[in-house]
Amino acid sequence: MAGVSVAAEWQLLYNRYYRKPEIYTLQWKHIDLSRNKVAAAPFGGPIAVIRDDSKIVQLYAESALRKLRIFNSAGVQISETVWKHPGGRLIGMSWTDDQTLICIVQDGTVYRYNIHAELIEPSISMGKECFEQNVVECVFWSNGVVCITEGYQLFCIPDFRNPKPCKLADPNLEELPLCAAVIEPQYTMSGNVEVLLGVNDYVLLVEEDGVQQLGVGVGPLQKMVVSRNGKLLASFTHDGRLLVLSTDFSKIIFEYSCESTLPPEQLAWCGMDSVLLYWDDMLLMVGPYGDPVRYIYDDPIILIPECDGVRILSNTSMEFLQRVPDSTVSIFKIGSTMPAALLYDALDHFDRRSAKADENLRLIRSSLPEAVEACIDAAGHEFDLSRQRTLLRAASYGQAFCSHIQRDRFQEICKILRVLNAVRHHEIGILLSIQQYKLLTPSVLLARLINAHHHLLALRISEYLGMNQEVVIMHWACSKITASLAIPDATLLEILLDKLRICKGLSYAAVAAHADKTGRRKLAAMLVEHEPRSSKQVPLLLSIGEEDTALLKATESGDTDLVYLVLFHIWQKRPPLEFFGMIQARPLARDLFITYARCYQHEFLKDFFLTTGLLQEVAFLLWKESWELGNNPMASKGSALHGPRIKHIEKAQNLFSETKEHNFEAKAAEEHAKLLRIQHELEVTTKQAIFVDSSISDTIRTCIVLGNHRAAMKVRTEFKVSEKRWYWLKVFALATIRDWDALEKFSKEKRPPIGYRPFVEACIDAEEKGEALKYIPKLADPRERAESYARIGMAKEAADAASQAKDGELLGRLKLTFAQNAAASSIFDTLKDRLGVS
Repeated sequence: MAGVSVAAEWQLLYNRYYRKPEIYTLQWKHIDLSRNKVAAAPFGGPIAVIRDDSKIVQLYAESALRKLRIFNSAGVQISETVWKHPGGRLIGMSWTDDQTLICIVQDGTVYRYNIHAELIEPSISMGKECFEQNVVECVFWSNGVVCITEGYQLFCIPDFRNPKPCKLADPNLEELPLCAAVIEPQYTMSGNVEVLLGVNDYVLLVEEDGVQQLGVGVGPLQKMVVSRNGKLLASFTHDGRLLVLSTDFSKIIFEYSCESTLPPEQLAWCGMDSVLLYWDDMLLMVGPYGDPVRYIYDDPIILIPECDGVRILSNTSMEFLQRVPDSTVSIFKIGSTMPAALLYDALDHFDRRSAKADENLRLIRSSLPEAVEACIDAAGHEFDLSRQRTLLRAASYGQAFCSHIQRDRFQEICKILRVLNAVRHHEIGILLSIQQYKLLTPSVLLARLINAHHHLLALRISEYLGMNQEVVIMHWACSKITASLAIPDATLLEILLDKLRICKGLSYAAVAAHADKTGRRKLAAMLVEHEPRSSKQVPLLLSIGEEDTALLKATESGDTDLVYLVLFHIWQKRPPLEFFGMIQARPLARDLFITYARCYQHEFLKDFFLTTGLLQEVAFLLWKESWELGNNPMASKGSALHGPRIKHIEKAQNLFSETKEHNFEAKAAEEHAKLLRIQHELEVTTKQAIFVDSSISDTIRTCIVLGNHRAAMKVRTEFKVSEKRWYWLKVFALATIRDWDALEKFSKEKRPPIGYRPFVEACIDAEEKGEALKYIPKLADPRERAESYARIGMAKEAADAASQAKDGELLGRLKLTFAQNAAASSIFDTLKDRLGVS
């Protein structure tokens, strides 16, 4: 049978066993809980202790200055700081889920500390109204708090991760409530915090937008506490009864009459199965059935509720009161004949080389997998190392005779126990049960180890569990930099790199940023050189003032976004000449700057081109600006903007003239300026905005159309327009205005250098066949005459002209022209036969 000594330590509450092992003998000295305010974090977290200023206590060999001290669960001091905050008496103190210590003083100011007793700025105020009324009581939950003031008003911070104080509805109290409890937002229908206030013989439920009266006749309630799942409420009445009700007060689950009507100092849930009440020297555990269990204490204690039990903190020890797991009961219960108990005994007989081991195994052959599983589960719930080992040996012994069993479960529990035993060591002092570990998750446990600066253990656990080690190493590196102000940069760099190389792909830039933040800019520059990702390296180089290196790295990466980031940064920080010098030597940076500046920064770009001697580029910019001025809606009807346009072009001409390679551009700019002037004068004279930005040909044509032949001749002379172009322009301009007499007169001035074909085409395009007939006979080429006659529908004349050309292809084309006219087509067939052409 299993050892009797294990079960002898248990207490029976109806049909369920509870145990209360001492996990730690506390390492602290001269700590009296009765003289101090104490706040203990859940999940085996740290314990904050500060002298209670609401009590008159005798100072022994200690300083009159109050100190806030933080210990782990084994009583090993982590940190301390002198408490010197204004705002009156410290009213309440509690830990949040991320292990931030919240301290609230009388005037409603909230001070926050990390686990190293370092003040987190800024402090939070509960608001002006709360400041004026003074806080008298605080009720905390995992990430929030409700404060009750002397004016009987309630103020709340629902979530310290986003601290926004708000006032709850006015409960209209005439005196302070007898007790208060909070239902967390995650367990309410509204999603907002609900506060329960014990008032007279009923309870008020207070929300942000209303007050409800519940449980009339159930009170007066002296103490109350809500269960972890938000569904049940344990309360102590004025006549000494313990009531457990649903939080909506719809039904009473059970009640128990205590021996004393004096309200307990503390009331807490032990898991979901029982309730603890603590008076000066007695801890009473009450369940729904059976007689309660009593524990006697000479020293004061603090109850710290957990998901699966209660930690009990005294002046000298840390105990853990929990329900004994069913697997443990099946093995160690006195007189147990369960398969797991027989397997455990079989191992004992095997160690003593007794044949009884084989007999036990035969008895449980069919139930061996269940027995192995029970031993594994019991080992996971044990805190004693030797008992863990024995239970695991029993499971391993059973596995040897069982082929159908999953061995992954055994390996998993061994991994978990190694982690739990490591963090339970008194130097680490994180008292976690296996249930708490699974609820907390390994990643959160690692984060807590890192924040407590247990980096080596965190690194080993992350490696052992196959988790990402980068977070651990990064935090260690940042902490090392902060704590190593006396170590030279070069020495510290070697120390850091030795560890940082462990994790590939780690962000050196983040560590370098921390080094810069702590004032070690040289170390930051040395660290960032090892960052392989330009996207992280370049911004940090800019932040530490290494612009030259940042530009080099950005251009080497080929990432245009990064190059632009550096360019804009340097542009704002450096003088223009220095900026120009930096980008001139780097083609990619220079080209990107030019591309951007062409669109948005012409003046600055001109300065760059002038500085670097690229005069022709400045000229092209000036020319472009002149066109942009031309696109301005104001640049019409003799606008004064034409003056600046011309000046821009003249400046461009002068700059082009200074380089031999750009003679053409210089000449073009000169003529452009000249043309703009003439066009501007014409617009002023004619009062018509139709000349500017048109070509020379269009300007001449427009002048002729308007009848201003003198202006047309001036433009022709100024720009040395050839005679042929002049004739073409004038012919079509006169045809446009249908001035046929002028056209005929113009054709007779002298033999046109362009011939008479343009005259014919102009008349035909204007659908003036009669006018066209004046010029067709003058066409020297019979082919042109034939085609012209054909265009105006004169088949016979076209045929006569074609016969002179003796061109079969021409006759074919003409026939197609008159395809709809059979008589005309036959003329061309006859002609082809007569001429003998095909």
